[in-house]
Amino acid sequence: MEVWASMDQRMRLGEVADHARRAEALGYAGLNVPDAVHDGLLVAHAALAATQRLRVATSVLVVFPRSPMNVAHAAWDLQESSAGRFELGMGSQVRGNIVGRYSTPWSPPVARMREYIGALRAIFAAWQDDLPLAFEGEHYRFTRMQPFFNPGPIEAGPPPLHLGAIGPRMTALAGEAADGLMCHPTNSSPRYLREVVWPRLEKGTELSGRDRNALQLMAADLVATGPDPDAVVRARAGIRELLGFLYSTPAYWPTLDLYGWGEVGRDLHAMTRGGRWPEMSARISDEMLEILVPSAPYAEIADVLATRFEGLASRMTFPLPEDPTWDGSVRDVIAALSGGG
Repeated sequence: MEVWASMDQRMRLGEVADHARRAEALGYAGLNVPDAVHDGLLVAHAALAATQRLRVATSVLVVFPRSPMNVAHAAWDLQESSAGRFELGMGSQVRGNIVGRYSTPWSPPVARMREYIGALRAIFAAWQDDLPLAFEGEHYRFTRMQPFFNPGPIEAGPPPLHLGAIGPRMTALAGEAADGLMCHPTNSSPRYLREVVWPRLEKGTELSGRDRNALQLMAADLVATGPDPDAVVRARAGIRELLGFLYSTPAYWPTLDLYGWGEVGRDLHAMTRGGRWPEMSARISDEMLEILVPSAPYAEIADVLATRFEGLASRMTFPLPEDPTWDGSVRDVIAALSGGG
């Protein structure tokens, strides 16, 4: 299994290079970079430029406010300059952000994302294979590519396209048209992957006639770990607080509904409206943590995670330690999960 690192969305852009080099030195296969406080494509460039082996993926780039042509040019440059180590992770975002934060018109996201992927692939084919650019859809139309603006083929070929998805239709689209799915931390439990995610992905692969084994699925569980049991307890407390915030958002309730905890999400949502933020973590029960949060010290966590995701995911995220003192222990965990230890 591939093990990927992530980064704090508020990390300063000037700190990204050191963070990426550290992840590479610890043996991570890749690094997910956010598109939030900083532009995700700029963050990806900083990480790629600082490393030699590490793959870097946007997780996820909010694409609707960006023209597919602009994204294609940036992705092409990142793929070429890194010798094929860039992966374009894309997401639709919610209507409130698209309209209010980006001042971009809203339209049904699944149909628009299907066209977005198709447009990117058409642009890439025009550059890589010298095919005429002729993509015409409801939302996007690309029919002009003069040689002056054509960057030409690259040895690594086009970057992989991954989708961040939660809903049934967007998840099915990942199976139909993307190269992989990036799961959200609230929807990465083994039961959810087995009973919800994979059946949706397979609906998509059946439409396009693709082999499900060709898809990359990245599980993104929040992992409570550390050098000793006390550290694990502290990590679980932090995750309890984070889950209290995350599950106040209706889009993240499918996992709660699957396990029969739907009232927890509704209660948390009501707490946000009442400004009762300090009370929210208490609504995440010990039972929920036991099921949703893999927990063990570094010496044991590799076995826990390998068992948890066997046959369900080809990639998973694992946290870098805040204290570099424990980098050696994390290196051992990654080696074990990757089959090298």
